[in-house]
Amino acid sequence: MEHVTASEEPSAALMYHVERPIFNEGYIDSELLHRKKRTPKSFQRRIAEHLRCSSEKAKSVVFGFLPILTWLPSYPLKEYLFGDIVSGISTGVMQLPQGLAYAMLAAVPPVFGLYSSFYPVLLYTFLGTSKHISIGTFAVISLMIGGIAVREAPDSMFAVNGTNASQVVDFEARDARRVEVVVALTTLVGIIQFVLGLLRFGFLAIYLTEPLVRGFTTAAAVHVSVSQIKYLLGVHTARFNGPLSVVHSLDAVFRNIASTNVVTLIIGLVCMVFLYFIKDLNERFKKKLPIPIPGEIIVVIVSTGISYGMVMSENYGVEVVGKIPTGLLPPKIPDFSVFPNLFPDAFAIAVVGFSIAISLAKTFALKHGYSVDGNQELIALGLCNFMSSFFHTFVVTASMSRSLVQESTGGHTEIAGLLASILVLLVVVAIGFVFQPLPTTVLAAIIMVNLLGMYKQLKDIPALWRTSKIELVINKFYVFFFFFGHGEIWFFLLGLDYGLVVAMGFAILTVIYRTQCPKNALLGQIPDTGLYFDVDEYEEAEECSGIKIFQSNTSIYFANSDLYVSTLKAKTGIDPAQLLTGRKSQLKYAKRDNGERKAVNHCSSVKKNAVVLLDVELGVTREVVAGPKKQMDHVYTNGQMNENNTESESEDDFFLQRLTPIHTIILDFTPVNFIDSVGAKTIKSVIKEFATVDVKVVLAGCSRTLLSDLRTLKFFCEPVTPDLIFPTIHDAVLHCKRSEGRPRLP
Repeated sequence: MEHVTASEEPSAALMYHVERPIFNEGYIDSELLHRKKRTPKSFQRRIAEHLRCSSEKAKSVVFGFLPILTWLPSYPLKEYLFGDIVSGISTGVMQLPQGLAYAMLAAVPPVFGLYSSFYPVLLYTFLGTSKHISIGTFAVISLMIGGIAVREAPDSMFAVNGTNASQVVDFEARDARRVEVVVALTTLVGIIQFVLGLLRFGFLAIYLTEPLVRGFTTAAAVHVSVSQIKYLLGVHTARFNGPLSVVHSLDAVFRNIASTNVVTLIIGLVCMVFLYFIKDLNERFKKKLPIPIPGEIIVVIVSTGISYGMVMSENYGVEVVGKIPTGLLPPKIPDFSVFPNLFPDAFAIAVVGFSIAISLAKTFALKHGYSVDGNQELIALGLCNFMSSFFHTFVVTASMSRSLVQESTGGHTEIAGLLASILVLLVVVAIGFVFQPLPTTVLAAIIMVNLLGMYKQLKDIPALWRTSKIELVINKFYVFFFFFGHGEIWFFLLGLDYGLVVAMGFAILTVIYRTQCPKNALLGQIPDTGLYFDVDEYEEAEECSGIKIFQSNTSIYFANSDLYVSTLKAKTGIDPAQLLTGRKSQLKYAKRDNGERKAVNHCSSVKKNAVVLLDVELGVTREVVAGPKKQMDHVYTNGQMNENNTESESEDDFFLQRLTPIHTIILDFTPVNFIDSVGAKTIKSVIKEFATVDVKVVLAGCSRTLLSDLRTLKFFCEPVTPDLIFPTIHDAVLHCKRSEGRPRLP
């Protein structure tokens, strides 16, 4: 019976009173709960229902595959259109210089960055579920692509008239080959993402934890910045790929620093200062400015005009973008022959690209009150990359900086992204040639300033140190691996892709570590309540007399079952094996003492018999004991008392006494989410082992799911029965106190 009472005074605490019998699982399962009757469906029926087609199911599939159909018919023109137009133009203006700049990171001519800023963005408008992310080129992904392109098509393959380093490199043939490699890589990434989406692997991003992704992008920012120093200084060095590539890049720059082009350096520094100032201005006055000041497009237009007017490439030796073909290239089938070499890299890029996109999408969805589908995002990214690759693009994902601009300038739907892609298309088709005099140092300045936001993530270190040192290790673990290399490196000198795999593996190992090192506690009761807390942490918690309540904050499975048992014995201070060893030692000394008593008693046995005979004749029965007086045990048989000394009873029975003041151990299974067959066998062996020293082990707080698993694992068989399982710790404590209070039979 349960009822709730409250005092009429507003400040009085709400009270509840419960009066019920002590429950155990045997009673609950047989008397209290009754399962609903359900007819299980056959396998054939489930398959038939899954494959059955109906108008509603077809509509759901189409709307799920093309999310634009769910919101476009009800698009509010008056409310959303103006904001989407302003946002689309702002994002497109930002996408143009970033597309050109990130193409350099991908080791392909700049125009391919413009292609990658058009086709995928157009497709995502129809396939994506996020209303605010900006799909296109991104520095981290471009860096990964560039490393693969340089590895598969190094300069040495295209040296004219020999392989000597002083020989001329056929840049046109090299760039053409790198474009083929990058396009094939993009196709493979698209296939992987699409297949993962169909297989409902949207949860894959869970294993790329936020600290890991932040550490990954911070490390990438370091590598990207180092790769842009040569463009900022105007020095010519090879692009390094492999072990310690960052160190090699810096070494090459410093070796050639004497050949720095002063004009190039001045242009780059001025652009960096200007862009930083504009970004700071936009951040300070973002609430007052209707749209952010487009600093990047201003820098591109002004520097292009100055470079063209002063003919800097010829008069001052400033390196410029060069030829940008007008119009779009015809579609072309990728080179499938390179797929085997690219698959590991493609998988890493596919996972990283999706993780970045889905994390941004979820952030904006949470802010604006809508939901995104991780599986559909995988499908959308996969199709964007796969279909666009036939039109000479490289892998794309969501851009953090552009997404923030698209959202902050009033973008409401994917229409903003569509308008941004149209703006890029106009530039590619009509005025792409205008950007040919653009100095590459300007693009390097744009890249380096855009990476400043990633360096701010280093501020996470103090916060992570205070909150979670394990997550701090995950975060900076990847920075270490990434900093030391970019390709295949054995042992700890790992590259970008393998470093990511190791970091993911390390993140998973931390989960295993937490199951291996859980928080263990002995619980005590708060007086006059049914609440139980750690006795080491709370003064009010008092242990119940003769009862130990053990809690381990972990599930029990093959990897930690032995650790669970050893911790249980250490915490409770009861080790049955040691207690039994002590009993055997006592038994050994008892046998020795019995032997000595036998020798003493043998000398007076004749005298004792005579005395007893005389007493019998006189009709008197008395007990005669030689030596010191000793109390004897008596055994009643058939209503008569028979003398029985220590020699006639077994030593095991004589020494069968409680070896520990603890009579019951309660295992709190409230934190246990699952248990496997090894864990179930371990718990059953614990119950049997402690029973040998007269200590009863019971379980409390098992969830219904866990109980179902235990039944499946055949856990409930002698000596373990459902009567040993209690729904709460308090039920178990009351039961154990009552059982111990009963008198024992002789």
